[in-house]
Amino acid sequence: MESEKVMNEKIDPIIWKDFSKILKPYKGDFIKLILMMVVVGALETIFPLLSKYAIDNFVEKKSTNGLISFGLIYLLGIFIFSISIYLFISRAGRLETYMAYDIRKMGFEKLQLLPLSYYDTTAVGWIMSRMTSDIQRLSETISWGLVDLSWGIAMMIGVTIAMMILNYKLALIVMTVLPFVAIVSLYFQKKILNAQREVRKINSKITAAFNEDIQGAKTTKTLVREEINLEEFSHITSNMKKSAIRATVFSSLYLPIILLLGSIGTALAINFGGNYVIRDIIGYGTLVAFISYATQFFEPIRQMATIFAELQSAQASAERVFSLLNEEPDILDRKDVIEKYGDIFKPKKENWPNIIGSVEFKNVSFSYKNGDTILENFNLQINPGETIALVGETGAGKSTIVNLFCRFYEPSRGEILIDGINYKNMPQNWIHENLGYVLQSPHLFSGTIRENIRYGDLNATDEDIIKACKLVDAHEFIMSMEKGYDTEVGEGGGLLSTGQKQLISFARAIVRNPRLFVLDEATSSIDTETERIIQDAIQNVLNGRTSFVIAHRLSTIRNANRILVIGDGKIIESGTHDELINLQGYYYNLYKNQFIDEESKNILG
Repeated sequence: MESEKVMNEKIDPIIWKDFSKILKPYKGDFIKLILMMVVVGALETIFPLLSKYAIDNFVEKKSTNGLISFGLIYLLGIFIFSISIYLFISRAGRLETYMAYDIRKMGFEKLQLLPLSYYDTTAVGWIMSRMTSDIQRLSETISWGLVDLSWGIAMMIGVTIAMMILNYKLALIVMTVLPFVAIVSLYFQKKILNAQREVRKINSKITAAFNEDIQGAKTTKTLVREEINLEEFSHITSNMKKSAIRATVFSSLYLPIILLLGSIGTALAINFGGNYVIRDIIGYGTLVAFISYATQFFEPIRQMATIFAELQSAQASAERVFSLLNEEPDILDRKDVIEKYGDIFKPKKENWPNIIGSVEFKNVSFSYKNGDTILENFNLQINPGETIALVGETGAGKSTIVNLFCRFYEPSRGEILIDGINYKNMPQNWIHENLGYVLQSPHLFSGTIRENIRYGDLNATDEDIIKACKLVDAHEFIMSMEKGYDTEVGEGGGLLSTGQKQLISFARAIVRNPRLFVLDEATSSIDTETERIIQDAIQNVLNGRTSFVIAHRLSTIRNANRILVIGDGKIIESGTHDELINLQGYYYNLYKNQFIDEESKNILG
């Protein structure tokens, strides 16, 4: 399964450059937010000057002349300040929500484009963690943190200018602590970033453990694994606790150190400023303003220390989110193919040739990413409407042949031709739109029977659905239920038996009237009576369609046009059922042993 990649040790500008593309639609919102925060910063810079004016003109002079006008100006500043804060909070909150929505939409779209091989090698928890907590952390930090950062920078610039104007020597004394702030920030950057990466990585493992334990609840009960599962999960959460504490410790150390340095800066302002007042270099109002500015100058630094720690965590999340968004699919349609025939989301079906159903594997070789070679110069020609059954030991290459036929994978070398056309010269969904696929373990979605069958063709009418169900002998059991086609199937079809789920998945595959069909051990998990019903359905469904049948129960494939015995990626026997029985080779022995086994079970009741 997908493992965590080693990330950069520092803030990675490439990651944030990629993220800036996502922010492009919100450029106007960000500019407005930054302007609001500049206004807030400017107002906060003005208030100490107003205090200085009040001390110099009202306190020291012991006069009230102009006090009312001053009070009105002060109140106006507070009003504008309050409105700016309100607008900032409302806009930043909306921006956070919209960004999370857009990134999740992009992530989900990417997941639709990625081929089957991606899901074969990537844990569900890995994907879920990125689509939920990582995206939430990222959008939250960007919408609030970066805008706060702009406020902090504007505030520091404004305060620096004001202090320089009041007394540049005292301003330089206050800012002597800045080099120490920079050194501390650089030291803690790497510590916090690495700790946050570890937290996010373990969070993926926790999500995966949740997913596996929930899906495998029945297995857990039957194997009495509750205590073992709890121990394993406790071990993961214990690691999460340690990593989270480590990240918190670094962040909690960083902030007090910045606070200490800020307090030293304020103390310097009081010490040297007090001496300046005694020596009549500056007035008392200027000293009060300087103390306010010294506090204000380090307040943004304190805020930015927190933002900085959050950005470390956000980068860890950003790296993980973009590792998904930037994932390159193994199977990509060429630009000229997309231009002519469209893509998955915008197909140009009017340009698609109709599929008749001839299939040819031409010198096909295939190897998985780990280097295991499954097929080598494999050749097979299938006529339109033929049913080809595949039998053989586990790992012989049966599923690989079918996956290549469905274009879930593509050949490493050689060609696969559909009606004489190399399927790489057509869009992927040209085949998928013409494909019916029934799995060994059928998956139904939450909803009604009617809705699940309509997933096969969203334009299917109720009459089309009933016709498909009658074709696969599912109509009778559906109508025997209290709500008929409006019966809820439950999550994953859990309210139905395996046989009922299989028949519904059959109807769902057939309602789209596909030219190509695949049955992947579709009768291996059902009882004998349901198997008989499905065998009758198979004869009806496969008639006139080019089909591959991977069979566990050989009784299912007796009527196949050809049966191929696959071994080590090669065809070792080929023929009809009767021809292979007469040959008395691998298939004969397999069929004989299975027949004896089933008859023994029947005799024993």
